[in-house]
Amino acid sequence: MNSTYLVVMAGGIGSRFWPFSRTHHPKQFHDVLGVGRSMLQLTVDRFAGVCPRENVFVVTNRDYTQLVQEHLPDLPADQILGEPIGRNTAPCIAYASYRIAQRDPQATIIVTPADHAVLREDEFRRLIRKAVEAARAHDVLITLGIQPSRPDTGYGYIQYMDEQSLPGGELHKVKTFTEKPNLELARMFVESGDFLWNSGLFVWRADVIINAFHQYLSDIAEVFDEGAAQLGTPQEEEFIGEAYSRCRNISIDYGVMEKADNVYVLPADFGWSDVGTWDSLHRIGQHDDNGNMVSGDVLLYDTTGCVIKTPEDRLVVVQGLEDYIVAEYDNVLLICKRSEEQRVKEFVADVKAKKGAGYN
Repeated sequence: MNSTYLVVMAGGIGSRFWPFSRTHHPKQFHDVLGVGRSMLQLTVDRFAGVCPRENVFVVTNRDYTQLVQEHLPDLPADQILGEPIGRNTAPCIAYASYRIAQRDPQATIIVTPADHAVLREDEFRRLIRKAVEAARAHDVLITLGIQPSRPDTGYGYIQYMDEQSLPGGELHKVKTFTEKPNLELARMFVESGDFLWNSGLFVWRADVIINAFHQYLSDIAEVFDEGAAQLGTPQEEEFIGEAYSRCRNISIDYGVMEKADNVYVLPADFGWSDVGTWDSLHRIGQHDDNGNMVSGDVLLYDTTGCVIKTPEDRLVVVQGLEDYIVAEYDNVLLICKRSEEQRVKEFVADVKAKKGAGYN
């Protein structure tokens, strides 16, 4: 366990969860599920017993490092890696992987987003441990694939090969990655039975992912090779500022996982949701007798299938709504059909253009 490391990616804004998730206070720092812990805290809690606390690293925007310290007060400051600008997941993972490899060349690294919900944590930890064991023993890049429950167009899909698996038979070689398909294609994937949702959870050894960067994202590897000796020193912050100005904006999925020939998937079913949208919150939240997910001081009349999340210090009365989102936070109230929630990013862009940056 002492060579198992956790990298939590906590730098995103989560604009699809607006107005609750805002530039100055993104959703990973909110108690989204109403359990008294923020998404970031729940994420780190989930890995207790899998990875020692001294091996936990959080990568976030430099603007959020103080928020991370407030939510994880026992995490040493040098385990919070501040990005000067957002460059998607590939530079983020490169930064963390090179930093960990400097400390422990034998490290096995788990990478997780900070905004997922997991309902069956014991099963989650069992599968993570299995993936860690496989990554230690083999030169492979492992992703956890979620058994799809519906044809959802909001996730990427992984096709795997039953006939090619690692010893033990649970980890299968990946055949294809498909980014967010249309509904017809998503239906075909789910009906075929050999596709999984791409969870964004990864497990690999530090040397294996760094070799993959050299092979598939050599421009990013070159940047971090040049400054690797400065990581973990007082020169790190200056180096990272310069490094990120040279890194392109690219995801680890597109840059590495879709190209590499040593990618394996571990099929998983542990009550997962990425809590990326209001509709995903409705799916995993506690419902009243009329299918409403409610958080706040709310009185409902003739209202069904809604997500209502409002401040506890404001009484909200709703009548006659069906399948709507009603969300209020910090001077913004959103009322939107659940079926139209993909337009939230459009709303945010319009608000920024017409009302200024104070609302996004």
